[in-house]
Amino acid sequence: MENKELNTQDTVMTPDVYKKTFWRTFPLQACFCFERMQNVGFAYMMVPALKKLYTDKKDISDALKRHLAIFNTTPAVVSFIAGASIAMEEKFKKAKDNGEEVDEESINAVKTALMGPLAGIGDSFFWGTFRIIGAGIGTSLAAKGSILGAILFLLIYNIPHFLVRYYGLKMGYKSGVGFLASMNEGGVVAVLTEAAKVLGLLVVGSMCASMVSISTPFVFHLNGTKIVLQEIFDGIIKGFLPLGFTFIIYTLLEKGMKSTTLLWGILILGIVCSFFGIL
Repeated sequence: MENKELNTQDTVMTPDVYKKTFWRTFPLQACFCFERMQNVGFAYMMVPALKKLYTDKKDISDALKRHLAIFNTTPAVVSFIAGASIAMEEKFKKAKDNGEEVDEESINAVKTALMGPLAGIGDSFFWGTFRIIGAGIGTSLAAKGSILGAILFLLIYNIPHFLVRYYGLKMGYKSGVGFLASMNEGGVVAVLTEAAKVLGLLVVGSMCASMVSISTPFVFHLNGTKIVLQEIFDGIIKGFLPLGFTFIIYTLLEKGMKSTTLLWGILILGIVCSFFGIL
């Protein structure tokens, strides 16, 4: 992929810097810490542009220190913020060279303003939608022994992931702050986020019905009439037992029970119920 529109002499974002910055977005969380979160990864990502922009080592050092402030967002959308930050560093450098008064903290202020809204969008789409859809389709195929399950999971998640990372850098550099502000004012961000949540919930719901298999073999005889308990449950709603079990697990998670404890509990419960012929 080439960026001919950025290949000019009066911009720091040359094709070489663009490619280096793009690839450096991937190890964003390699040095994650709970004090400043993704700050080291973000500073590392900014190095190619800063080296191109500044010739003096002290200026590069000062710029890197600026980008070591606390930072945290969804990794898939970080390139958008990186592009906006590079554009601001470029404007900052030109203003400083012209002898104008500049505010160094404005760059971090913009980063802080962008990382929250973009994290909301990124989490909704990538963690809550693409990953869930990919897992739903992938696991259903993998359960049948098909290698396509793993392949489709990776493709469904990573195709939009790579495209957003790559073109987000260009979009952020050219119109980052103004673009997000216009989307917020028009309510586009809220609509997209809500749509992603609804789609994710639909996929999770369908996975509960198709992937959770629970039935009971209980049969009662009442006054000579054969009553099959499973048929009663199916008459109430198809997949009544899987749905009820899912809600029980969700409630226990909401109350703070650990997922590992629940997994062991489900395993033991399944063995016991199978042994006694309950399920």
